[in-house]
Amino acid sequence: MAEILSRLRPALRRFQPADRIVLAYFALMCVIEVIWFQQIPQAWWLISLHVAGAAILAIATRLSGRAVWIFRHWAPLLYVACCYREMAMLIAAIRHTHYDQALANLDFAFWGANPTVWMERLYSPALTEFLQVVYTLFIPVILFVPWLMWMRNRYAEFRYMAFLLALGFLVSYLGYILVPARGPRFLLEHLQNVPLKGLWLFNSLQTTLNRLETDHYDCFPSGHTELTILAFWLSRSVSRRMFYVYFLYTLCIVFATVYLRYHYTVDLLAGIVVALSLILAAPALYRGLSEKGDSIGD
Repeated sequence: MAEILSRLRPALRRFQPADRIVLAYFALMCVIEVIWFQQIPQAWWLISLHVAGAAILAIATRLSGRAVWIFRHWAPLLYVACCYREMAMLIAAIRHTHYDQALANLDFAFWGANPTVWMERLYSPALTEFLQVVYTLFIPVILFVPWLMWMRNRYAEFRYMAFLLALGFLVSYLGYILVPARGPRFLLEHLQNVPLKGLWLFNSLQTTLNRLETDHYDCFPSGHTELTILAFWLSRSVSRRMFYVYFLYTLCIVFATVYLRYHYTVDLLAGIVVALSLILAAPALYRGLSEKGDSIGD
């Protein structure tokens, strides 16, 4: 075993910290898919995709060229997007206990009401339209800061941002597996008295998101809250003005997740706790996963 590890070590040094967390996640998912192989539809296909993804990363470490260099920087963020789709198949197959009622009960015990139902008194089509746009812009907004670092040739900062955001996504996926829940828009639909209606884009945006997310148990923790806070924290690297803009966006999206009936407030709390924990722990983890000589160019 020691000899095998000694042979693997030079190869592992070629991986960046973000690569390593993605590879560790792939390994964990493969273990889960092997254990529940009979229950998971297309388990072989999922395992093969993880192996292929890891192989592509490994091959890329041995290649050179501009396209490979770009791929190595952006791969972690591309990979976590693909991993999200896996959750719909995985959770439905291996988790038969769902926690929507427990989360709703926690909300009710704290507030004395169901927050999504209580918020009907704030309802207006214009507010609904605005908040749906805010909610839908989630992915472009959190990727905008690393993209700016990329455009400004600040590649070392980009790599850390990609690491933190990829870590945030993967931790939220693990939360979905541990506490599967679909959200108040399904559980509490029978209690809602006012249907959400917007002005122009609301129906098409909501329909598109529903098509992407309906089969997912992706409430706890709130990834929208967690990742937006991480992006807000990273925006300090751009400018003070950007930091304030992201602060306002963070407030809006946290409110939108409940107003639009996507999340329980306990999901938001969990997302905040995860985000703050990663902000504190990520620098040391990044240094720990970096090794002398790690570099894909500045």
